[in-house]
Amino acid sequence: MSENNHTTEKQNVIIGIAIIGVVFFIIGFVSWVNSILIPYFRIACELTNYQSYFVTFAFYIAYLVMSVPVAYLLKKTGYKKGMMYGFFCLAAGALLFIPAALNRTYWIFLTGLFTMGTGLSVLQAAANPYITIIGPIETAARRISIMGVCNKFAGIVSPIIFAAVVLGKSQDILESVESGLLSGIAKEAALNELIRGVILPYSILSLLLLFIGLFIYKSKLPDINPEEENEEVATANCNKTSVFQFPYLILGVLALFLHVGTQVVAIDTIISYAGSMGVGLLDAKFFPSYTLGATILGYLLGIVLIPRYISQKNALIVCTVLGLLLSFGVIFAHTNISLLGHNAGLSIWFLASLGLPNSLIYAGIWPHAIRNLGRFTKIGSSMLVMALCGNAILPLVYGKLADTTSLQTGYWVLIPCYIYLIWYAVFGYRIMNWSLKK
Repeated sequence: MSENNHTTEKQNVIIGIAIIGVVFFIIGFVSWVNSILIPYFRIACELTNYQSYFVTFAFYIAYLVMSVPVAYLLKKTGYKKGMMYGFFCLAAGALLFIPAALNRTYWIFLTGLFTMGTGLSVLQAAANPYITIIGPIETAARRISIMGVCNKFAGIVSPIIFAAVVLGKSQDILESVESGLLSGIAKEAALNELIRGVILPYSILSLLLLFIGLFIYKSKLPDINPEEENEEVATANCNKTSVFQFPYLILGVLALFLHVGTQVVAIDTIISYAGSMGVGLLDAKFFPSYTLGATILGYLLGIVLIPRYISQKNALIVCTVLGLLLSFGVIFAHTNISLLGHNAGLSIWFLASLGLPNSLIYAGIWPHAIRNLGRFTKIGSSMLVMALCGNAILPLVYGKLADTTSLQTGYWVLIPCYIYLIWYAVFGYRIMNWSLKK
């Protein structure tokens, strides 16, 4: 009987990982298409660099605004039903692209992106603690790495699919607008035609998201209780009355805020950076895929190496240090090279390479920050999801700095972020109380 129970439990874990893998794929597909939406809206809606990065702001600020309401939603509905609502919210946001495109109105696009970000905040708040706690905490980084492969593979294909479906049919229009050959009524007509290319794909995406939400709800996704405490954790937390009494969590929230900000800066700015080097948009669309390809390589290394050959703690240290070194390469490299059919500066390849260390930083921070929270796990998870608003803030900081200096100088925003991440990887995660005693 016990053997049958063990087999059933193992099957439930496998089913859970597979279904959450689908969730992470959708999260990646919807999120990483922003890297091409930014230059697309900048051209079609005639925006500055700073204005165009409100794409990421509107999308990710929902994590900050909605995370606490999402925690109460999940407490009331449970994970499965909550995920269904998350997918429904994503579908509603995708539908808003239709009136936005018909009127070529940027704020309606931003409203749609905020709505989609709200849906993703539900999915993140449910999926991340689920995949962390469904198995031993020591191997959480491996499971998160598997989810990361699903997420980043979706990120590789989504800009390419968007470019093929939307930009491919409007290549002549795009080239005419970028070259400045059009003006007046002719330019307005061209821009209107260009922006309306999103209507059909986002209508199809909306229907697909509705279907996936219903599929998740009807699936055999096993329920878990992330707030269940064993005797040791219950004893350690018996005098805790607030989540703010866990310094390693609060410091981890800041670490995650900075990490996701550096990650989205590396991916969502790279197409515009390539454009500054003379690479056209239709060719530049491949650069986010290079970054995400490096990220997938990092995840695969994590799956193989953690914890058998390297602990998730040491992997986090190595990756944060490597991220800092590559960031200096982005800022100081000025040589031009020809690689993979692109003639561009060496700096952009350092930027793409940031995908490698960034892969395991997220996987290292989350289990460090959420360990042994017991009954505070849900609110702790919500705070970590709130930290994902770093995706909204840091690109704006980069955009403002890039507008006032240069696109390359703007990447100085990465340096203090990686310095803090190194500190958290070495010292911060060990702080158990605010008196700085272990």
